[in-house]
Amino acid sequence: MTRDRRIALFVLLGGLPGAAIALSLLWQYQHSQALRWTLAALIATALIGFALALQSQIVRPLQTLSNMLAAIREGDYSLRAREEFDDDSFGLALREANAIAEALRGQRLDSLEASALLGTVMDEIEVAVFAFDPEERLRFANRAGALLFHKPQEALLARSAEQLGLREALQLKRPRTIDLAFPSGMGRWEVRTRTVRLGGVQHRLVVLADLRRALREEERQAWQRLIRVLSHEINNSLTPIQSIAQSLQSPRIRPEDLREGLNAIAARAEAVSRFMAAYARLARLPPPRLSDVQVAAWVRRVAALETRITVTVEGGPEVVVQADADQLDQLLINLLANAAEATLEAGGSEVRLGWRAGDGEVEVSVVDSGPGLPASANLFTPFFTTKKSGSGIGLVLSRQIAENHGGSLTVENRLSMRGAVARVRLPRA
Repeated sequence: MTRDRRIALFVLLGGLPGAAIALSLLWQYQHSQALRWTLAALIATALIGFALALQSQIVRPLQTLSNMLAAIREGDYSLRAREEFDDDSFGLALREANAIAEALRGQRLDSLEASALLGTVMDEIEVAVFAFDPEERLRFANRAGALLFHKPQEALLARSAEQLGLREALQLKRPRTIDLAFPSGMGRWEVRTRTVRLGGVQHRLVVLADLRRALREEERQAWQRLIRVLSHEINNSLTPIQSIAQSLQSPRIRPEDLREGLNAIAARAEAVSRFMAAYARLARLPPPRLSDVQVAAWVRRVAALETRITVTVEGGPEVVVQADADQLDQLLINLLANAAEATLEAGGSEVRLGWRAGDGEVEVSVVDSGPGLPASANLFTPFFTTKKSGSGIGLVLSRQIAENHGGSLTVENRLSMRGAVARVRLPRA
C-alpha cells in the first residue's frame, strides 16, 4: 500500500468511531428508514471527503517538491513551486527548494557564460592548444591547433599523438623550443606541457607557441644592429683614410709626410681588420662539448690567473655542472678581468668570487668594488665599452657562452655599497 493510501486510511480510521456512534444513535430512535439512510450516507460521504481532502493537503506539496527535485536533477532550474504555505513546514520546504533552484540557475548561467568566454578566447588566441587523454588520444583542440592540420577541430578528435606528430612534444617535462612539421609548414615552436583533469581523468595539455614571427622580427632587428655597428666602425676608419689619401696626392708633399700618412692608413686598416676578426669570433663560437665540471675547481683555477689584484674565493658547496670547461674558463676570465679593472680604476684592492647551489641550478657571482655600472642599456651590445682600451665583446661573448649552456648572465650594481656584481646561472648536472 502506498503512503498516499495509508494517509487516507488513517484519516478514515480516525473518524470511524465518531461515525459509528452517530449511526448507532440514529438507529436507536424512531426515525423513518429514508431519514436513517440519508443521514448515514451524509456521514459516510463527509468522512470520506474529509479523508481525501486531508490526503490532498499533505500529499500535494510533497508531489510538488518531488517534481522540483526531479527537474533539478535533470538540469531544469526553471520550475518553481507556489508558496501557498507561509509559516508551516511545507511552506518552508517549498521556499528553500525555490531558493536552491534559483541559486543553481544563476550558477548555471555563470558557468555557461564562462564556458562561452573561454571558448571564444581559446579560438581567438594564436597559440595552439591540445589535450590528450591517458591513451594519448586527442580530446580537445582549439582553432589555432586545427589550422595547423588544415582540418576542422572535430576531424582531429580521437587521433593519437603519434598520428598528429605530437608525441615528442607530449613527452616533454619542461618548456623547450623544438622543430615540428605540420601540413601547414615546418617551424620552431615553444612547447609547454601540463597535467590537467577533465571529467575526473588526468589529461595532458600541450601548448605550442609559434616562434617564427618573433624570430623573424629578432632577425630583422639583429641585422639592423649589425649594419648600424658595422657602418659606424667602418666609416670611422674610412673617413680619415680618405682624408689622408687626398692629402697625399699633393705634388708638394714631403717624404716624411708621405711616410706618416701611409703609416696612418696602415694603422686604420689594421684596426678595421681587428674589428672584423672580433665580430667573426662572436659568430664562430662553437657549440659546447659537455663534460662534468667541478665548480669549486673551476672557480679556483680561474681566480689563480688574475695577478693584478687580490681575488678572494668564498667557498661554496661541492657541485657539478655539465659544461664545456674551456668555454666556462673564457666566460669567467672575462668577468674577472672586468671586475679587476673596475676595482683598480676606483682604487680598490679586492674582488670576491663565490658560488651557491639553488633549485636545479648553480649561481657563480663576481663582486667588485669599482665605480659601478653606467646607466646604459647597451652593456650587452657588441663593441660598446666604457673603458679606453676595451674591445666591447667580453660581456657579449660571456653571455653567449652562458646561454649556450642553458644558463644566463646578469650584471647589476650592488645595493648596499659601491661596485657591481655579475651573476652566472648554470643548470646543475
